[in-house]
Amino acid sequence: MRRKTISLEEVKNRIRELKGQYISMAINRGRKKIDYFNAIIDNIYPSVFTVKVNAVNQLDTQTFSYFDVLCGDVEIEKIPGA
Repeated sequence: MRRKTISLEEVKNRIRELKGQYISMAINRGRKKIDYFNAIIDNIYPSVFTVKVNAVNQLDTQTFSYFDVLCGDVEIEKIPGA
């Protein structure tokens, strides 16, 4: 079955709407390794965005490109009620 296609602008707009909110992320790191964590979208730049991940007793910043979301390597969902 064919995946629904969305544009890069739609991805950017969705991430802009989620800025500052708690999200759940699934990241495909390759070789059957998928990381799951909760984070907050911190900053938005023209080609990338940063998230703050609550690691062990400290906040860790990670950077992702909008293309990572577009191609499915990064999946983002808003945490309901957060």
